[in-house]
Amino acid sequence: MSVTLSRCLCRVLSRQTAPPSSFLLGEHHHTVQSPWFAPVMTLKTSAPLRAEPKKKKKVDPRREQMLRERMRKKLKKLEKVPPELIPIEDLITPAKCLDETRERSAPRLSFEESEGQALLLKEWCRYKQEQHIAEVEAVELALEAQREALAELKLESEELYQAALKPDPLLFPFTHEGPAYTPPKTKYEAPDGKYNNITKVYTQ
Repeated sequence: MSVTLSRCLCRVLSRQTAPPSSFLLGEHHHTVQSPWFAPVMTLKTSAPLRAEPKKKKKVDPRREQMLRERMRKKLKKLEKVPPELIPIEDLITPAKCLDETRERSAPRLSFEESEGQALLLKEWCRYKQEQHIAEVEAVELALEAQREALAELKLESEELYQAALKPDPLLFPFTHEGPAYTPPKTKYEAPDGKYNNITKVYTQ
């Protein structure tokens, strides 16, 4: 048994010493492919597939139903809560302006200065009152004179009376030119200036 095994090993080793792709046989040198050596182009490799298919987890129907019930309760609670209104910052007084310690104290005046200011204020009020009364009397006198003049004019001529009641466009001359209908400049870049965007974004 050992003799036959040694003979087989010798034959294998003798075949390996021959050219890797073929053996030369006979005088015509016929090439015969060796069964022990395959050409390189026929060799193929594939990535080792060692992963196992993922096993599907068994879902408990009771647990899934409990999760759905919890989600429904949360949605109902959110529906009951009223939506928060976005505050308008323009109508909110800043807290630093409500600080009473920032009030500026009035300067202390002497007795003579305070009395002088009080007398000056009374004199100014008296002057403005007299001015107002004079203006009202002047307007009343002008209106009374206008009414008398129109009454006398109506007795003289009805046409002149109707013409006098019409407004005079030349009494207050006013000219105005509207905007010109010209297309805007395509390459004009309007000055935007430098600013810091502090706009707050609210999400509900």
